[in-house]
Amino acid sequence: MDFSAAKPVNTKAIRNIIFDFGGVIINIDYHLTAKAFEGLGVTNFKNLFSQASQSNLFDNLEIGAISPSEFRNELRRIINLDITDEQLDNAWNAMLLDYPKHRLAFLSMIKDRYRTFLLSNTNQIHMDCYYASLLKEHGINGLDSLFEKLYFSHEVGLRKPDPAIYQLVLDQNKLKAEETLFIDDSAQNLSTPNSLGIQVYHLTNGEDVVDFAQKYLSC
Repeated sequence: MDFSAAKPVNTKAIRNIIFDFGGVIINIDYHLTAKAFEGLGVTNFKNLFSQASQSNLFDNLEIGAISPSEFRNELRRIINLDITDEQLDNAWNAMLLDYPKHRLAFLSMIKDRYRTFLLSNTNQIHMDCYYASLLKEHGINGLDSLFEKLYFSHEVGLRKPDPAIYQLVLDQNKLKAEETLFIDDSAQNLSTPNSLGIQVYHLTNGEDVVDFAQKYLSC
């Protein structure tokens, strides 16, 4: 299903918004992590990780099936390089960029008009990094103040596009699918919630979530 030009079916019906994190709230660049690992001597990292497809090692980290320590050790074994935890973490976190200030202000504002949730495929190593960045750059201690509830894949043991993770958000918060909008920058994560009756929007070509909201929502 092509979501490149998708818009919510009925914006007037929306009462709840579920936001993806990377590429929607925080800026990311997957190529920087590949470049960082290549700088350490990993010649095939792009075969191990990409935005669209991940190896089981990364999947397991994202659903909390393995610990950060187990992930580091297994990745070192796969790449056959003696690099430190710090070097590995710095390369792995290289994709994480900045939080545009206007998006944080937008989240603070919109939560008074809609029930807002965060749904992210992430992992503990990344979380430690972007939480530290959020505190250092903006003085905000965690994301809890910006959303009603946070859903991180490594904490709930599920990851997008598994139908169960979208259903979990709906069920735990007693949300009606038709009144709920899910915003993501990855098309592969939109077909499943759409099949569950959730309205979806695909951010593409550098579109900013705030621009979308000001155009289509009552912000």
